[in-house]
Amino acid sequence: MMNTPCDPHEHTKGRERLKRMADFLFEVGMLRKTPRTGYQFLGSGAENVAEHSFRTAIVGFALAEMAGAEPCRTAMLCLFHDLPEARCGDFNYVAKMYNEAKPEAALRHALAGTGLTAKVLPLYEELEESQSLEARLAHDADQLDLILNLKEQQDLGNPYAAKWISCALERLHTPEGRQLAETVIQTDHTDWWFLGPDRSWWERKTGK
Repeated sequence: MMNTPCDPHEHTKGRERLKRMADFLFEVGMLRKTPRTGYQFLGSGAENVAEHSFRTAIVGFALAEMAGAEPCRTAMLCLFHDLPEARCGDFNYVAKMYNEAKPEAALRHALAGTGLTAKVLPLYEELEESQSLEARLAHDADQLDLILNLKEQQDLGNPYAAKWISCALERLHTPEGRQLAETVIQTDHTDWWFLGPDRSWWERKTGK
């Protein structure tokens, strides 16, 4: 049997896609260097967009489990929700009064040539439309990540964090989101490690 020679155009297209994928992944890394800008107004706390997106995805997964929705799809909605900020930056509520961004265009340009557009862009569109249960849960996960950070700042003594928490609570869409948020604001942010171990561990001091 004779071997059919490879189409050189296909080989070129494959290399171009890999190059665009590499470009895209470097771009995703910019989220580690993109600060969430609201904390400058709060006066304490800090995080970058990548850190925010990671926990938002975990929160979304947990909320979907609670609500009987699709956890993996909800987590993916959360994971990609702020990807355009690698190009646009993060606009806080004050900045949004004076600036406009084009996040969907930024996302389309970021995905172009990677072969991921057909998978990722519908996630962004679903989130923007906010019609599905998963999209509403993803929006709540976004706010819950903020609430978790604000509760930590409140515990550490920032008196303004409580006002921000009240505003974030009003933006929640689902019963599961509201229930989890109420528990978060009643929980000390150190309980998971300070109260978690058996009391005898602290008494032994060395942990042995």
